[in-house]
Amino acid sequence: MASKDISVKEYIVRLSGAEREQLETLLRKGKSPARRLLKARILLKADVSEGCAGWSDSRIIRALDTSPSMVYRVRQQLVEEGLEAVLSRKQRATPAVARIFDGEKEANLIALACSKPPKGRARWTFGR
Repeated sequence: MASKDISVKEYIVRLSGAEREQLETLLRKGKSPARRLLKARILLKADVSEGCAGWSDSRIIRALDTSPSMVYRVRQQLVEEGLEAVLSRKQRATPAVARIFDGEKEANLIALACSKPPKGRARWTFGR
């Protein structure tokens, strides 16, 4: 069965010379997280500016061993948000772990811990 050539061109990657140089430097150093390096490679392969041919999505997917959705999302994010948004991680809106204490409960706990221990104890403990 012949593979179908995926060619989603809704988001066209056109990198400036400075952006291309930034991505190439990032790849040369190789000191970045793997996902950032993969995104840089995808952008460089998909670039159609300044005489660059720009690979098809299916060719990029095969060459970089990634998913079609990854290539699509990287293209989309570059066009809509810019290069820095592609290369940096998005900050979480909420923390991964919810806080156990609010300010008032935390203040009460600190006041209790700094107070005198119960009768018959030399200090506060978690034990019985």
